[in-house]
Amino acid sequence: MVLKLYNTLTRKKKVFKPIEKGKVGIYECGPTVYNSPHIGNLMRYIFGDILTRVFLFNDYEVKRVMNVTDVGHLTSDADEGEDKVEKAASREGKKAEDVSNYYWKIFKDDFRKLNILEPSIWCRATEHIKEQIELIKKLEEKGFTYKTFDGIYFDTSKLKDYGKLVKLNFEGIEEGKRVELKEKKNKTDFALWKFSSSQEWKRQQEWDSPWGIGFPGWHIECSAMSMKYLGENFDIHTGGADNIFPHHENEIAQSESATGKKFVNYWLHCGFLTFKGEKVSKSKGGLYTLLELEDLGYKPLVYRYLCLNTHYRKPLEFSLDNLKNSTGAYERLKNIIKNLEDKGKINKNYILKFKKEINDDLNMPKALAVLWELLRDEKVPSGDKKITAEEMDKVFGLELLKQKKIRIPNEIKKIVGERQKAREKKDWKKADELREKIKELGWKVKDTKEDWEIKEI
Repeated sequence: MVLKLYNTLTRKKKVFKPIEKGKVGIYECGPTVYNSPHIGNLMRYIFGDILTRVFLFNDYEVKRVMNVTDVGHLTSDADEGEDKVEKAASREGKKAEDVSNYYWKIFKDDFRKLNILEPSIWCRATEHIKEQIELIKKLEEKGFTYKTFDGIYFDTSKLKDYGKLVKLNFEGIEEGKRVELKEKKNKTDFALWKFSSSQEWKRQQEWDSPWGIGFPGWHIECSAMSMKYLGENFDIHTGGADNIFPHHENEIAQSESATGKKFVNYWLHCGFLTFKGEKVSKSKGGLYTLLELEDLGYKPLVYRYLCLNTHYRKPLEFSLDNLKNSTGAYERLKNIIKNLEDKGKINKNYILKFKKEINDDLNMPKALAVLWELLRDEKVPSGDKKITAEEMDKVFGLELLKQKKIRIPNEIKKIVGERQKAREKKDWKKADELREKIKELGWKVKDTKEDWEIKEI
């Protein structure tokens, strides 16, 4: 069964064809580690995780690379303002490295809570300065760069197809707004290397280079690191819709100018998380962290379930009411599966239905509908439902069969022990009486061939 993906570059959904049969290379734009990620950020990584799981379900060998931006991402996409990590370090009175390590740890903790698979390779921008400088030197040798008072810039006018990812209308850029070109030749030109001397504050993180002491621009890191680990041409690059321009557009420009090759074959982008119809933001509302949702009593996997109910390319409307509804649906789903028989076999017909939906551009809402259809199908044996649901959950990542560890009270343990002694003596009457006593206390004991099981009613 073929896998179809929507490519932002072509604006079409087509059959995925890997560069190397049975293998896929994915580069996923990772976090800028200056603050705790909010749920809008995390939705993007749930999408990336689903993409990875779908490839694994289709028996692909997956190499997934994710960057960690710990330098160079300025507060303005126009290559102006403070470095976000440096600004956070100044605000918190810490070293920049300590700030990025702290927030990266929170990010990875959120990954664990949301059951997101870790990438094959994490790559930090500060650990790949050499590769970034080498890439800028290549661009300089080919005549794509120029120098201004504050850095080395890429000249977008040298490319006939600049703007092909976003379908850019140059006349419409910043329409109605004043554009501060300063020494930039073109509105769309972007920084490859920034000079420390041009900054209004003393930087903690800076490096020597052929052009002077400074730090890399935001876009160059992703080109340098993705090509280092996946090659000059690789299969898939993902990110949020807000990465399309200028970040991903600039990655294409600098990478293809340096190598003369096509950079990425498939570009996949996740839609926005919205609140009251608008993208979540500090001013508009809905900008919770995962920890804040937990403090309100919501489980992280309930948020994952909410995300799976909307196709990744569409906006996802967030509200606490929607999250509450997802809580009910998620708990019902787990309870239904918990009470199914343990022994069975995979139902191939339902797996084919499921695979058809996940392979149609990761259609998780329809895939969830297949799971619910399976569970309501009276013709499918109970055990088969459980085993098939477990197979589907390899993609959903909802931990549907994982049950919370039960702490059995000492009083119950004592009665169960007495009951076991009665059974060994074949005193079935006393064993039954003790079973009823256990039940009255809110627990249910079940005898198995070799032992016994107990669960809370």
